Amino acid sequence: MIWETVIGLETHVQLSTKTKLFSRASTAFGASPNTNVNLVDCGLPGVLPSVNKEAFYKAIRFGIAIGAQINQTSIFDRKNYFYADLPKGYQITQMDLPIVLGGSIEIITDDSSKTINITRAHLEEDAGKSIHDEYDGFSAIDLNRAGTPLLEIVSEPEISSAKEAVAYMKAMHQLVTYLDVSDGNMAQGSLRCDANVSIRKKGNKELGTRTEIKNINSFKFIEKAINYEVKRQIKILENGEKVTQETRLYDSVKDETRPMRSKEFANDYRYFPEPDLLPVVISNEEMQTIKDEFPELPKEKENRYIKEFNLSAYDAQIIASSKSMADFFEDAAKKTTNYSLLSNWLIGDISAFLNKEMIEIHESKLNSDNVAMLINRIDDQTISGKIGKSIFEEMWVSGSSPDEIIESQGLKQISDDGAIEEIIMTVIRDNPDQVEAYLGGKDKLFGFFVGQVMKLTEGKANPQAVNKILKEQLKK
Repeated sequence: MIWETVIGLETHVQLSTKTKLFSRASTAFGASPNTNVNLVDCGLPGVLPSVNKEAFYKAIRFGIAIGAQINQTSIFDRKNYFYADLPKGYQITQMDLPIVLGGSIEIITDDSSKTINITRAHLEEDAGKSIHDEYDGFSAIDLNRAGTPLLEIVSEPEISSAKEAVAYMKAMHQLVTYLDVSDGNMAQGSLRCDANVSIRKKGNKELGTRTEIKNINSFKFIEKAINYEVKRQIKILENGEKVTQETRLYDSVKDETRPMRSKEFANDYRYFPEPDLLPVVISNEEMQTIKDEFPELPKEKENRYIKEFNLSAYDAQIIASSKSMADFFEDAAKKTTNYSLLSNWLIGDISAFLNKEMIEIHESKLNSDNVAMLINRIDDQTISGKIGKSIFEEMWVSGSSPDEIIESQGLKQISDDGAIEEIIMTVIRDNPDQVEAYLGGKDKLFGFFVGQVMKLTEGKANPQAVNKILKEQLKK
């Protein structure tokens, strides 16, 4: 039996506002439990919510970027359910009139592209956080996250594999960070998704029974959770049984999904219009302001890098793919003129270290001033490229500047022709047999002489000067 997978993703994007969606409590991550929470977030009697204008602007910016219809008038609804980390007993969300309708996102997998259509994107408040592993026999509740503005983005069920789902989430991450809608930090929960997964016989038009995998917060886990769930559903159907519609959790330790609760329907939540909030109307003037302040997107950056910095299409695409990398490149490019060498370092050594640590460049000890200085010292031949690599390793660990490292470790390149010639003459005098063999036609021995010079200078001799002077002296 040949099966095909059908996936729809509900992506939850925490909007990078300083305060919450309906209160003035801070959204800063990492505060002590239950310190970034006020009376509105707790839902105490007599308090009234008021909307955060910036959250609307960020949602609209996202909608414009995906080519969606923007509802300039939107309303909020109450989604009623009980859970310990939802202090009001309901969530304020948008059901009937979301702020964003339609649009699409292009994904790239194995050098092929595919368009995934967006059903809707709506604003809602986040719930708090339940902590089950800190107190033996008890669960703790942290309400710091309660009320944080979320944009929930619902895709059409057009994703056909776990690989496509990861590509979709990476495209989403790139877009929301470029738009300054969210910091996209998946480890902190700023970007996470629920995956609705079903399978059907190849060629069938009718969708199979779906399960929803909740709150997946890494690209790796998205792929593993979906792949596990697809295999689980295929096994059930091939055994002649039926898939149960339910909500499941992914256990990354056991690499499996497990039941959480039966899948709810919309009427289970008893939606009704939020009585404490009036409809929110975005004026035409506000819409124009948002459009006028629209940021440069990755494709536009790529084209500009090719034109302005003469980068190759490949280099421009790699650097522009990450907002933090692009920002770093542009800042460093103000302090050096060797843009090609700068891009080579960013794509090569620097990216290798970042990938090893699994961090973004702004999370490292590197800064654009020091990286530009390193490029300049290689460019003006103060140091060689090889020495540059050892200096970079020290920069990575300590955050020191290249000039400080060069000075403290005596790494300045020897570029004086007289000093290099003197060392070369010593090498020639000490290796008469090799000189005779080289002059007899064994050209490969030239590398031997270069190696001896570099050994005596501890790698500090200017390679171009060494090659030039060595060739001249060996002819005499």
